Amino acid sequence: MRAGPLIGIILIVVGVVALAFQGITYTTHKKVFQLGNVQATREEHKTVPLPPVLGGLALAGGIVLLIATKREA
Repeated sequence: MRAGPLIGIILIVVGVVALAFQGITYTTHKKVFQLGNVQATREEHKTVPLPPVLGGLALAGGIVLLIATKREA
């Protein structure tokens, strides 16, 4: 399989996911204090926002790439 259609499909999937979720959320564990064997931790939820424009551009780019590679073949 050639690289063009594969990259186009990947861009389409990334675009749809970016439009659907609009951000990546992850959890970190931060140590609050430690006294001997006893320690307290805190969970922090952080979000990296993905702008809808990014998802739209990835989706459109993937579609254009698929159409361009089909016309070459």
